[in-house]
Amino acid sequence: MSRPERIGAALQAAFSPLHLEVEDDSHRHAGHAGARDGRGHFNVVIVSEAFAGMAPLARHRAVYAALGDMMQTDIHALSIKVQTPAEAGG
Repeated sequence: MSRPERIGAALQAAFSPLHLEVEDDSHRHAGHAGARDGRGHFNVVIVSEAFAGMAPLARHRAVYAALGDMMQTDIHALSIKVQTPAEAGG
């Protein structure tokens, strides 16, 4: 399973999202100091009821917790966009 697939599986299990996107943006950061250790740059978009009533910082912390050790072993940089279905317009 690829890193984006593992990230997606962890987020799917944690949040049962209505919409989930995981984009591997690592190729745009080749040679970057933080990327030399093999960890990647990723963008995630998650739409889930699980974020209802949560402040933005709490939402990000929940995503980091769901990814667990991958934050130390696989991910150097993570761009996160999280919304409830109502915030996403649906």
